[in-house]
Amino acid sequence: MVIEQFIEFERARRDCYKLLAACFYEPQKKLFLDENVFSVLGDLLTDVCPEAARYSDKLATTVMQYNEEELLVEYARLFVGPNELLAPPYGSVYLEEGGKVMGESTARVMDFYKSEGLSMDDSFENLPDHITAEMEFMYYLVYHEVEALEKNDREKAMYFLNRQEAFLRIFLDGWTVPFCAKIKEGTESEFYQALADCLSVFMLKTKRCAMPQELREDLARI
Repeated sequence: MVIEQFIEFERARRDCYKLLAACFYEPQKKLFLDENVFSVLGDLLTDVCPEAARYSDKLATTVMQYNEEELLVEYARLFVGPNELLAPPYGSVYLEEGGKVMGESTARVMDFYKSEGLSMDDSFENLPDHITAEMEFMYYLVYHEVEALEKNDREKAMYFLNRQEAFLRIFLDGWTVPFCAKIKEGTESEFYQALADCLSVFMLKTKRCAMPQELREDLARI
């Protein structure tokens, strides 16, 4: 894989994080359809993670089975409440002893964000370790890796590559698959079952950046 091909691959991987994050916001069926979210995601996954692409295709078909109110009710039942959450979308629930929210792992997530000069937007109403926040942070890291590669800034590209792998190892790898299992246990919605499968397969298959070893070694020579 030459550098140009790898950059194109990373652009696709970057946008997979962005679109998967969008799927875990409060559902807006019209927006999903108007923006062709699932077909675009499917095209990206075909290149990045073919094993997950079939689940994005299923998202495109199953979303048509439900009206927006039905999607909203199921979203709230799984992720919001007011009753006990069936699939809490917070990393701390899975990483902390006793499954407590806003524990030490949440503070460490915030430290990661702050180390990149980021803070939580006032309009963001969820916790820092919400699935959408962590997936969007991965989008941010891959975005800057791609930007550095395009400018042939090898040192910065390696920095952002290493930050991605650390964030995945310390946080997302440890909780996204059990989170998706909770979704599948808690819902009969084919849409949310497909979303759980799509995310879990994507995370399992993309744990490490696909940069060829020779390219990684070349970029490391700084």
